[in-house]
Amino acid sequence: MLITSRDTGRWVLPKGWPEAREPLCEAAAREAAEEAGLRGNISHLEAGRYFYAKVLASGEEVPCEVLVFPLHVDKIADRWKEKHSRTRKWVSSSEAVRMVNEPDLCQIIAYFCADPRRFS
Repeated sequence: MLITSRDTGRWVLPKGWPEAREPLCEAAAREAAEEAGLRGNISHLEAGRYFYAKVLASGEEVPCEVLVFPLHVDKIADRWKEKHSRTRKWVSSSEAVRMVNEPDLCQIIAYFCADPRRFS
């Protein structure tokens, strides 16, 4: 599933910051629930990582590293925290690769989709 970013509307994966001493994979699961209304079992193995430039409200760009953790979705909410801020869409892996702007994220998606069981 892809979601739109709140600022530019580009297609991305749910992502965010860990809270307190929250494990990174648990932060990924929480962000998937908040940003896309998805719940399920999160892998403790990352599928990959990539960098992007986060644009702050001031206009300043800050480099951010994103670790991608696969989520086996077993519940999709009709209502969730950021429903009115984002659009979500289920797409095939080939569609996702075409829709995402970050080349490194495209590679991660393709790698994951080639054999998703390796992250179980």
